[in-house]
Amino acid sequence: MKQCQTKRFALTPLAVAMGAALCSQLALAQQNDDDAPDAGVVERIEVTSSRRVSTVEETPYNLSVINGSELSERNIVDTVEMIRSVAGVTAVDRGYRNSGVLNNIIIRGMNVDSSGNGDFALNAAPTVSSYVNDTPLFANFILKDIDAVEVLRGPQGTLYGSGALAGTVRYRMKRPELEYFNGSVKGAISQTDGSEGINQNYDALINVPVSDSVAFRANVGVIRNDGVVDYTNVYALNGEGDPVAEGGDVAEGDPVFRSVEDADTVDIDYGRASLLFEPSDTFSALVSYQWQSDDIGGRRQVTTGTNWVSGTEQAYDEYENGAIQLEPSERKVDLMALELEWNLGFATLSSSTSDYEHTGSSVSDNTGFYAQNNWFGWFYGGTPRPMASALRSYEDEGFSQEIRLVSEPGETFDWIVGAFYLDQQTRATQDSVMPGFSEWAQASGFDETLASWGGTLTDQDFLYRDNGEVKDLSVFGELTWHINTDLDLTVGLRRFDNEISNDTLIELPIYPGASEVTASTEESDTLFKANLSYDVSDEMMLYATVSEGYRRGGTSAVPLTGGFAENPEYLSYDSDSVTNYELGVKGNTGEVFYAVTLYRMDWDDPQLNVTTPNWGFYAAVNGESARTQGVEIETRGYITDNLEYGLQYAYTDAELTDDLYIPAGTQDSPSEVLRAVDGERLPSTSEHTFSANLQHYMEMEGEYYLLSRASAYYQSDSRNSLGDNPVFDIMLPSFWIANLSTTLHATDWSATVYVKNVFNEEGVTGVLSEGYMGTDPEENFYGNASKSYITQPRTIGIAFQYQF
Repeated sequence: MKQCQTKRFALTPLAVAMGAALCSQLALAQQNDDDAPDAGVVERIEVTSSRRVSTVEETPYNLSVINGSELSERNIVDTVEMIRSVAGVTAVDRGYRNSGVLNNIIIRGMNVDSSGNGDFALNAAPTVSSYVNDTPLFANFILKDIDAVEVLRGPQGTLYGSGALAGTVRYRMKRPELEYFNGSVKGAISQTDGSEGINQNYDALINVPVSDSVAFRANVGVIRNDGVVDYTNVYALNGEGDPVAEGGDVAEGDPVFRSVEDADTVDIDYGRASLLFEPSDTFSALVSYQWQSDDIGGRRQVTTGTNWVSGTEQAYDEYENGAIQLEPSERKVDLMALELEWNLGFATLSSSTSDYEHTGSSVSDNTGFYAQNNWFGWFYGGTPRPMASALRSYEDEGFSQEIRLVSEPGETFDWIVGAFYLDQQTRATQDSVMPGFSEWAQASGFDETLASWGGTLTDQDFLYRDNGEVKDLSVFGELTWHINTDLDLTVGLRRFDNEISNDTLIELPIYPGASEVTASTEESDTLFKANLSYDVSDEMMLYATVSEGYRRGGTSAVPLTGGFAENPEYLSYDSDSVTNYELGVKGNTGEVFYAVTLYRMDWDDPQLNVTTPNWGFYAAVNGESARTQGVEIETRGYITDNLEYGLQYAYTDAELTDDLYIPAGTQDSPSEVLRAVDGERLPSTSEHTFSANLQHYMEMEGEYYLLSRASAYYQSDSRNSLGDNPVFDIMLPSFWIANLSTTLHATDWSATVYVKNVFNEEGVTGVLSEGYMGTDPEENFYGNASKSYITQPRTIGIAFQYQF
């Protein structure tokens, strides 16, 4: 057998890891088959994203598919890890605590928001739409019992009623099977670097054919992960939740600190049940209910700065968070859907009806934010035990109905027509409180000073209630003309009418003054798509696409009068749109699949979520323009019959194409502030992303076979935020992650050993800096609320699955 040798060149860690993995897997292949057999046949993956059953090779636009079986084999249960195997798609890894608040997926660099966002629901809708089957919902469900995840790049408004600005991620769930009774149970135990405990993941699945036409399927599971991050300097609290004063001196006593180890515990319960009624080959009805409940103990985010808890400046160690209070979160998601399909002969009529509710709440430590703005000294008397808690919640519930009529394949024309309706209600709240403030103010005499300023003695200094409603009615369709056997032309349209309203209340209880804003807006427009595809041969397709995308506008609410007044231009923001130009080639030779896409996306009026420059209220504004362009490359194939590879690479060039100003001043004295300049690189976007994987199959004696995998992901550096303010404009360094796993398969069971993030790379995908939330002993804030969003540390685990 040949030996793998490495010459001494200056290699990147990624090249070293992939080279080592390739050598080891080639050695396994040579041990198993020294005769070097012919390459295997590359699978043609089935997709339904075009609303017809086809393959990736037959679909004339850029999409990627991750099979559910692959997710299960690789023990992938969250979207962030899954998305790293898709070219041109990145994600801000906020951990489970923030996973349901914001859509963290970014396609083709279409993002102008800060990577540090995450604790509160944003005004502007995400640039990427998400579907669970045919329901438009971002819920970030645990990835279990999934048939496939389809990632479509670019606008999709002529195929999906909800539309999309940058792309669509569709989670296609498995349907009940009429033919077989089957099921499985699976358990996985792992330990993550930095944790003193273990992670436990268990799930069970059953599929029951009730009759020839009825089948039931259900899966349930739990995730019980021990924490990784230590909250090393949280305040000791009394029975009322107020900070304990050192020596019992309420007026002047310093806080008492304690440490909480592995605080970011993860408790998740989830499940899905579905019932299929299929009385004939022409009709089916599927009703399903999916739910998930999360209870998270704290952040998997770390502080890298210093603190003054001991009286002298001290640095934080690895996996430590400097917040002075714990920051738990919880959420609940319920989704009920009814999907009907009826083959009428000339076309198939489909209906998707869904109703969902997604709610959540969290506690955030805002003490560092107050301290960096000197609010404790200026407004709150210089309390010796400053503590600012932001108690936030969000609610998102909606009803959607989509109807589609998809023609049978024709010799000359194919067509799709549909209608979509969405009625969505949202609610976001925040109560900012300073526990123990009133007690301290009375003990120190500051209550009299506060009264002389016109203030009211209370622990709550901010109240925010935002109620929104969106009604969206749209019709959409595509017509494909088969010009000849090799050349197809597709044109598509989407016409929509939106009604958007908000009712927002803002109060500042300590310094009274309420602001209530009610606003509404209506928008109508038509989007266009044209696609030309040419079959060069049975193995190769060329295609070109021009498509338009749209994201609805909306309203924000800020005080317009009083001491906290803001510019009224913040009350509303306009829709934004994109024009996508795409040229691609894809093919499957039997031995190799390949896809190469060049694209350019011109973005008009990009929506930027901001905090106002005067007082930091939440709002959204429009910029002028931005542009992203690049290339995406994907290939997979076989080195031998037993050794399969996959490679994905994307180059993304994303930048502003005009100066971006945000409003400032007040209604009486309006102004604007330059936030970012023409040519600035867009945040949360790496110019280069690369992923690679190897999979080796080896037969063993008897009924056994071994499936081994090696994978790696790399992303180059990225920006944290737009603008040149050093508090936010931080370069996030490049990082790479390597994973290994080996699974022994038998007829009815499998056992896996795996390592995720083999070299324990700390990839940072977002930052809230020290200048924004850091320590400030002059404000009596001795902890540090700054944080870096890090990737999951090295995790070593075993999994066992039994199937029946």
